[in-house]
Amino acid sequence: MAITAGGAMKSCLIVDDSRVVRKVAGRIIRDLQFEVSEAGDGANALSACRENMPDAILLDWNMPVMNGLDFLRALRREPGGKKPVIVFCSTENDAEHIGEAMRSGANEFIMKPFDADIVQSKFAEAGLV
Repeated sequence: MAITAGGAMKSCLIVDDSRVVRKVAGRIIRDLQFEVSEAGDGANALSACRENMPDAILLDWNMPVMNGLDFLRALRREPGGKKPVIVFCSTENDAEHIGEAMRSGANEFIMKPFDADIVQSKFAEAGLV
């Protein structure tokens, strides 16, 4: 499904300070035929992206060290940082938060808690699957 022209799997970085969320999201995204890597905060995620830019990023908003919004803004300034499709996920569902995420470079926004159907539909809308 998510096999690219070169035959390689697409990659997704899951950025969330909750190990449980990373585990659940990882299972969902692996089922969509993605190679999954994880980061516990925005600073770790930025390092991971500098090493190997993913095709997609599932990004939490509230994290220690560097939050999702700061990471997003920093990533979009990195070489190749415009490439990943970023799906922001947060418990904050007010229009102000969503608007700020989209203006900062997010492609899609999903609410927590999310399930496989929501993730799959957002990845589909973003052209990932």
